[in-house]
Amino acid sequence: MIVLPKPTNQTAKATKDRRGRKGAPIVSLVVASGLILACGIFVIARRNPGQTPDDEPVSTESQTVFIPSESEEPSDTPPIIIFDNISVGTQSSIVAKTQAVKVRGVYIDAWTASASDEIEWLIGICDTSAINAIVIDVKEDNGYITFLSDNEKLAEVCIDVISDIELLMSLLNKHDIYTIARLVCFKDPIRARLDPELAVMDKNGATWADSSGVAWLNPYNTDSWEYIATVAKEAAKVGFDEIQLDYVRFPADGNLGQIDYGGGAESKTKAEIIREFLEYIRAELESTSARLSADVFGIIAVSRGDFEGIGQDLELMWDVVDAVSPMIYPSHFANIRSNGVGQMINGVLFERPDLNPYGVVYNIMEMTRNRLPEDGDHAAVRPYLQAFTASYLGSGFYQVYGANEILEQINAVYDAGFEEWILWNHSGRYEIYESVGVMLREEVVEEEATR
Repeated sequence: MIVLPKPTNQTAKATKDRRGRKGAPIVSLVVASGLILACGIFVIARRNPGQTPDDEPVSTESQTVFIPSESEEPSDTPPIIIFDNISVGTQSSIVAKTQAVKVRGVYIDAWTASASDEIEWLIGICDTSAINAIVIDVKEDNGYITFLSDNEKLAEVCIDVISDIELLMSLLNKHDIYTIARLVCFKDPIRARLDPELAVMDKNGATWADSSGVAWLNPYNTDSWEYIATVAKEAAKVGFDEIQLDYVRFPADGNLGQIDYGGGAESKTKAEIIREFLEYIRAELESTSARLSADVFGIIAVSRGDFEGIGQDLELMWDVVDAVSPMIYPSHFANIRSNGVGQMINGVLFERPDLNPYGVVYNIMEMTRNRLPEDGDHAAVRPYLQAFTASYLGSGFYQVYGANEILEQINAVYDAGFEEWILWNHSGRYEIYESVGVMLREEVVEEEATR
């Protein structure tokens, strides 16, 4: 019998709100919310979402980016889609998708999502600002699933963080909040331990681990796809509007030369495999209403091909997912201290990119816009923006990121011709969202005035 390690203290902590009160169970919140709504406390002019760590080296993925200069008749029987002999469903099982939303979102961890006072606070921000979406951890990078499931395969790795996920989804839906499930894919030490045949192996036949000692699932092994799809469908089943795949890539650090991906690596590139994986997940989700998105390194927005060798090639992803979220945090780009030069983006040299959030984001998004297919048939581009202070960069190379620095990034997204964004803060210090929400209220007023 394999005994799973318990979540770390950092992960398995009782969330306390910024006022020092311990969060009440979400069940209590749902009961209370009926009274709140009845009393009209949250009945504020609402937008229609369809219309229009501080030391924190951890992001949706930590990355340091070095960018180079640079008609048949229909069949009586619906066809079954096959990926390496894996059946993924039929056309008859396709379900209408959730209506597309121009996402203006924020990320929170599962512990925050489980606390009534935290959710009440976030709902208030959404009700009174342009923020209309919340990203919630469903499967973390430690491999644990954050709500209980009766699926036998998933139950062994579930932890009871969000005690009643369906009620939480119902509550957020009542406030027209678009819900996104963040699902970490191939970085999964728990599943690699439980099912070592799914793991990335080294040339000696042992489970390989990255520079942090973390095991990964092998993207070339389609059995790992099935497991990830099972989690995705479970998240869709409980009511999430969208499944957002993170770590949808191959390992990027550690002794990469010792990895043995198996025979499949000889016939298909990493980028081809990641595309096929996305196609597979999309097909598996056709029996649900959930949309599909993927988080990617910021570098793929400004470089051609699989530059990092991790399987992420924008041109191979455009037509597979509904949205792509490049992680374009200014702090994650090279500065003059790290490489002696700085970062060249769109012909502009940034020696201290963290000090110029507007310039970094605008130039990356402009480069991305210039790569979009001319026919307009492509996924929405929805960048993750920096909502944390990267003091680990050292004096002179970082600044405190408050509402103004975040709004500079948001305006850069708009000025580059895009309309969607998500704010990332992994520290759990979400007060910054409130500050941003206050400054975004004018947008809500303007929307209401034009209706």
